[in-house]
Amino acid sequence: MSLPRRLHPAAAIACVVAGVAALALPTAAPADAPAGAPPGCTGPASATWLNVTVDGVRSSRGLMAVTLYADNPRKFLVKHGSLYVGRSNAQAGVTHTCIFVPQPGIYALALYHDENANQKFDRSTIGFPEEGFGFSNNPSTLAGLPTFRSVRLAVPRAGLSTRVQMKYP
Repeated sequence: MSLPRRLHPAAAIACVVAGVAALALPTAAPADAPAGAPPGCTGPASATWLNVTVDGVRSSRGLMAVTLYADNPRKFLVKHGSLYVGRSNAQAGVTHTCIFVPQPGIYALALYHDENANQKFDRSTIGFPEEGFGFSNNPSTLAGLPTFRSVRLAVPRAGLSTRVQMKYP
């Protein structure tokens, strides 16, 4: 973020603080969200959304991050490969959330329970997950990351629902 050269130091600090505060807040539905969309649906508003029920949530600490991927296996789970990440408050046991999708089509979801709300998927120094995670269609992850084919999810219209089971290290 670049600041104008003549910005007063106090104003510069206020801009930085406001920017950091905005990053820490969960993404909420815009005021112009389509009729019928559930309150709190995350991501850029569209006429199509997916209700996501997350089972096995360990605690109410932090955020539930739902990462949306387009139907492109080369972008799945790679840095800057997602369409966007929607975030909502985590609820112990079952978290209900909603994410807008750009239009009906095929997508993939990767979720993580961001318990410390740092908006990152925390890993150990050797790369193992330190936070709970899950994927659309609940594929096995015993042998490693799931294949893109196993997590593809058809969203032919608005208001459909899917369930994801969280897995914790």
